Amino acid sequence: MIKTIANARTLALTLAGGALLASAPAAAEISIYEDYEVSDSVYEMVTVDIDAGEWENYLENLRSTWVAGNEVAKRLGHIEDYAIYTNMNGEGEAFDLLLVIKFAKTADMGPSKQRYAEFMTAYGAQQEERSQRVVRDVYNKIRRLTGSYHVREVTFVD
Repeated sequence: MIKTIANARTLALTLAGGALLASAPAAAEISIYEDYEVSDSVYEMVTVDIDAGEWENYLENLRSTWVAGNEVAKRLGHIEDYAIYTNMNGEGEAFDLLLVIKFAKTADMGPSKQRYAEFMTAYGAQQEERSQRVVRDVYNKIRRLTGSYHVREVTFVD
């Protein structure tokens, strides 16, 4: 009986050790800057859930606010690019739109009195006020921002 218990313990320890080894991460054989690089550019991505029946209303207002503002920021060199993507598999709680802004580097995302002044001169206080009114009176009633992400692109070195 003692031999059976000892054998059972040995088997249990062997199985437990094997499970630990199987769950341990393998040693990486890839190195940053040698095998892959991470971009200086940062992408800000916001996921948006839009109420049923409000798709066109949201897009129409988005064009005159978010797109218009990003066009000014792009022209001024404050951002590299921007894009809107639709979720083709949007079901249930999934997001409907992905709003993306590409910044050349992390510092471009931070506050800047100079960039703010340039933007306000080009965009205009009246347009900014209109945009804020649309956010309050339209957006906050027909959509929810469901996530915000800052990501960098990973590319493999040839």
